Formats: sequence, structure tokens, C-alpha cells
Amino acid sequence: MLADDHTLIVDAFRRLLEPEFEIVGTVADGRALLEGAPGLRPDVIVLDLRMPLLNGIDAGLELKAVLPNTKIVVLTIADDSDIAALALRQWASGYVLKKSAAWELAKAIREVLRGNTYVTPHIAKRLAEEFVRDPRLDREKSLTPRQRDILRLLAEGRSMHETGDILNIRTRTVAFHKYRIMQEFGLKTNADLVTFAIREGALQKSA
Repeated sequence: MLADDHTLIVDAFRRLLEPEFEIVGTVADGRALLEGAPGLRPDVIVLDLRMPLLNGIDAGLELKAVLPNTKIVVLTIADDSDIAALALRQWASGYVLKKSAAWELAKAIREVLRGNTYVTPHIAKRLAEEFVRDPRLDREKSLTPRQRDILRLLAEGRSMHETGDILNIRTRTVAFHKYRIMQEFGLKTNADLVTFAIREGALQKSA
């Protein structure tokens, strides 16, 4: 099953995959995915992280609860090892970048069907490097330097768009980092985020 709101991308990957795999359904938003997937019970779902109505991170979490045996492969432009780690740790079996060679998606699907995990080599290398630098099993409970920068700017009252401009990253990347911080540390509101930033010393700008 393919979930992506870009029709041209869905059509392209359908043509790529159909000689080897049966495409049982396609959807263009996260809500439609959650409504359609349980009835179709696909072996693999390929989903984009950026979808309307419900983003791929939230959709992936809900799908893993209702379809625990279905493998989920992320297909995204989000070249971000923190986002990849979050998805792979919680619900994804594969992580492929849209800029990768077209054959890589088919390879990822084969691997997850065998019970393996597949990660685009570029992302896999960065994940390995980060683990070597900080191999603690609880490292996800520590803020990364990027998260600390984003937390500081958001706590100062900057919008996600302004934060992205300052850090030269996409607004949706800021949103994913904010989502991860709030999820990992049990924060519910923006007020919680500011309080957390103060407690973590994130508002103390580095010299």
C-alpha cells in the first residue's frame, strides 16, 4: 500500500513496484491511510512523513498499534537522522530517501519482508556515527545540539518558520524536532515547552 499526497510520485512508484509486488491500495492523506489499511491488511505500507490531515509520524504510530504485523517503510525527503531514529525506534522497518535511486525502495521492501530493517546508507552511516559518539541506551532522552537550538528559539517565542530560517532548515524539520521533544519528555503545551527549556538551561545562549 502506498501513502503519499503527490500523485506523480505514487504513479511512478506504482510502475516501479508492480512487476514484483501487488499494490493493494493508494491514499493521499494520513486519515485515509488509517481508514483503509485495516481492511486491506497489506504486508507493507510505504508512507511519506509529510501528508495532509495526519502526518506520517502520527499515522505510523497508530498503524503499528492496529496492524502490528504490517511492515512500514518511510519514503521521504526528510534527510534527518533524528527523525529516522524516532520512526525506526517506534514503528518503522525501513527508511528511504526520495532522492535515492528508484531501485532502493524495492530493495527496502524485500528486506523488511524478510524480517530485516533497511535504512538508506547515507542515513545509516550517520546513525552509526551518532551511536559511536554516544552509545547509551537512553540517549534518546538527551537533547541533541540541534534540538537544543530549536527548543531555545521556540521558547523565546519564535515561530517554527522563523526558527527554520534562523537555523537554515525546513519548517517541517523544526516541527518534527518539536514533536519529538514534546513526546520524549511528556510535554503537552507550549507553556510546558518553555518551562522545560528553562529547566534544561536551553535559554542560556552559548557564547
